Amino acid sequence: MAGLATPPARGGPLVVQPLRRRHCAECRGGPLALLVVEGGAPRCLDCADLGHLVFLPRGDTALTRRSREESALSAVVVRFNRRKGRYERQGVLVEEAGLARAEERCLADAEARRRRRVRDARRRAVEDVRFAQAFAAEVRRLFPGCPDERAAAIASHASVRGSGRVGRSAAGRALSERAVMSAVVAAVRHVDTPYDALLMSGVTRHEARRRIAGDVEAVLRGWRGAGVGVRREETAS
Repeated sequence: MAGLATPPARGGPLVVQPLRRRHCAECRGGPLALLVVEGGAPRCLDCADLGHLVFLPRGDTALTRRSREESALSAVVVRFNRRKGRYERQGVLVEEAGLARAEERCLADAEARRRRRVRDARRRAVEDVRFAQAFAAEVRRLFPGCPDERAAAIASHASVRGSGRVGRSAAGRALSERAVMSAVVAAVRHVDTPYDALLMSGVTRHEARRRIAGDVEAVLRGWRGAGVGVRREETAS
């Protein structure tokens, strides 16, 4: 601590973590882990009438705020940072009963947040199931010959929340025909053609798509019905 200069006031008692060994100027006790500067001299917490308080390190903003709210008396704890040339907050001293009440409030909030997360997760799960069902129904509408299990698998893969896949795009959520088509083409490409093997062998993506475009068209033609083709740009692009 720089010559026991009084740190800047921050409202209420201010307590210092000294950088050097200090002893209380009143009771001579020490060395002091925490002290109060009065008249340029160090005082221990007992002599400063703060000995009954407990230290709460910084880090949990909600707990700190509530602990001070629940305590009739509290103090800010600071330490001098030589490199930065300033005092920095380390935590607070609060009444033990106040800290206990604050912890109960925070635990109640944590439980409320947990219950809300569970409710939100259940709601999202129901929404995801409904969306996947709607997506699968649209796949079957566009491709009546697509097996039900394939339509369900395509919809499930394309609509995973947070995946960034086509089913989660704005167009996908709106069940646009182009988005559904893209999801089906991608599924056929990976499952029903040697596309992945071509990529693993070093063939470029565009060249691999060109090579398997006919296979993709054949599968989709069968799913859509005899005599109905599929736009080549969807399979080769």
